[in-house]
Amino acid sequence: MKYALPLFFVFLISFRPPETSVYICGSTGAKKYHYNENCRGLSSCSHEVVKTSLKQAQRYGLTLCGWED
Repeated sequence: MKYALPLFFVFLISFRPPETSVYICGSTGAKKYHYNENCRGLSSCSHEVVKTSLKQAQRYGLTLCGWED
């Protein structure tokens, strides 16, 4: 049983929670991100709706849509 402890630590180190995906309007003036692809806040997007990670959307300076908070 002397190997159980090191294997447990390898599991903890290698485990990463899945990234959260969000949707943003592909225009340069976009200010919000959306968890739901069908959010009514995206209805006025005249460009492509793009799926990206939450971290990336926050790096762009986007904030959560008011319809979803």
